[in-house]
Amino acid sequence: MAVALRFSGWWQRWRRRWSAREGSRMLFLLLLLGSGQGPRQVGAGQAFEYLKREHSLSKPYQGVGTGSSSLWNLMGNAMVMTQYIRLTPDMQSKQGALWNRVPCFLRDWELQVHFKIHGQGKKNLHGDGLAIWYTKDRMQPGPVFGNMDKFVGLGVFVDTYPNEEKQQERVFPYISVMVNNGSLSYDHERDGRPTELGGCTAIIRNLHYDTFLVIRYVKRHLTIMMDIDGKHEWRDCLEVPGVRLPRGYYFGTSSITGDLSDNHDVISLKLFELTVERTPEEEKLHRDVFMPSVDNMKLPEMTAPLQPLSGLALFLIVFFSLVFSVFAIVIGIILYNKWQEQSRKRFY
Repeated sequence: MAVALRFSGWWQRWRRRWSAREGSRMLFLLLLLGSGQGPRQVGAGQAFEYLKREHSLSKPYQGVGTGSSSLWNLMGNAMVMTQYIRLTPDMQSKQGALWNRVPCFLRDWELQVHFKIHGQGKKNLHGDGLAIWYTKDRMQPGPVFGNMDKFVGLGVFVDTYPNEEKQQERVFPYISVMVNNGSLSYDHERDGRPTELGGCTAIIRNLHYDTFLVIRYVKRHLTIMMDIDGKHEWRDCLEVPGVRLPRGYYFGTSSITGDLSDNHDVISLKLFELTVERTPEEEKLHRDVFMPSVDNMKLPEMTAPLQPLSGLALFLIVFFSLVFSVFAIVIGIILYNKWQEQSRKRFY
């Protein structure tokens, strides 16, 4: 009888724990479905731990602004609307950006980007696209989809206009990836092909359903997936092993228009921390790095520019150079006089 009671108590406790665990799992799936993302597959040994709100953005965009208390900062022509954040309007010569103020120190993560690109331009008469960034520097305007050239970190480009006229094998819009240590320039004339790690075609303009992009970084593997068919299914774009990204960089997104234009809108950015099991060997291999790199890809070494000398340093260099010169002259005169004395003694 006692054994039966103990078993009954154990059974009730196990059912309560199982129900709580399954309930939380179902709640997570409901939240995921409610966000319009659909179910997602995650590899073995990986699981969503929780949404990192300090690195995430969604309606009603309360944490967006220009002040120091905001989690996200706007730059350029970017504007906060009720249903989206418009990086650039469908007008010529505009650029805008949105940057997270909090550096990310996660080891394994997944960033989901809900975006929309649309405008009045017809085929090949629209541009230029948008970029998603994980970089050392933030809020630095420039020519690369509205961000600085020779950036340090990761850039994922949704390029909507082909600049290279002779290429035939690539269909635009096109998603590409670049890892930079600050030594490489993005080649606009060739649509970034010399420095890209890979990419895929993504027909994403003027669609009447939601479009999503996922950037996943797990165990040095960088994976890009997209949901652009309105089916709530993730489709692979590219996977690059051996990508080494430092921690403590910033997430951001930017866009630019030139002679051609489009509306570039961001609806949400959601960052998830991923829990991943590692073997002791993997722990040794996956130690923190301090400069972005890709295995089996040689990036040019960064040479630090020479710092200009201060007035004091310049004075000291000149002073000690003069002292050394005077000392050398004195020593030379002494040696010359001794040589002359020895010569006279030999003569007499």
